[in-house]
Amino acid sequence: MNALNNLFNQPRLGVILLRWTLAILMIFHGWAKVTGGVSGIEGMLAGKGLPGVLAYGVYIGELVAPLLLLAGVWVVPAALIIAINMAVAVGLAHMGHWFDITNTGGWRLELQAFFFMTALVVAFTNRLGPNKG
Repeated sequence: MNALNNLFNQPRLGVILLRWTLAILMIFHGWAKVTGGVSGIEGMLAGKGLPGVLAYGVYIGELVAPLLLLAGVWVVPAALIIAINMAVAVGLAHMGHWFDITNTGGWRLELQAFFFMTALVVAFTNRLGPNKG
């Protein structure tokens, strides 16, 4: 068992895998905005009395920041941008879903929560990345 534990005692690799997973999965969401536009988000913002132009910030949170994570550049700011992006998404589109359970028994906000918490973990563990002390 010690050999297996030693083999998997790779915190730097773990942090990189988590960072890349967050980035790649978030890029899928960003690509959906590239191909489908942000008009739905503009409408939600307008419904809250906010300028619709803020919807274009989703490209930063769902494309630019994840690309920075993949490259390992400005990891903490990029991860925090993703966390903020997810908080805004919940605030705009999911506030009424806090206590909802899906037909399969999952929490309705589990994906948003996972992205949010993963982004925070990536930010807090940045020093465990490659070539760090």
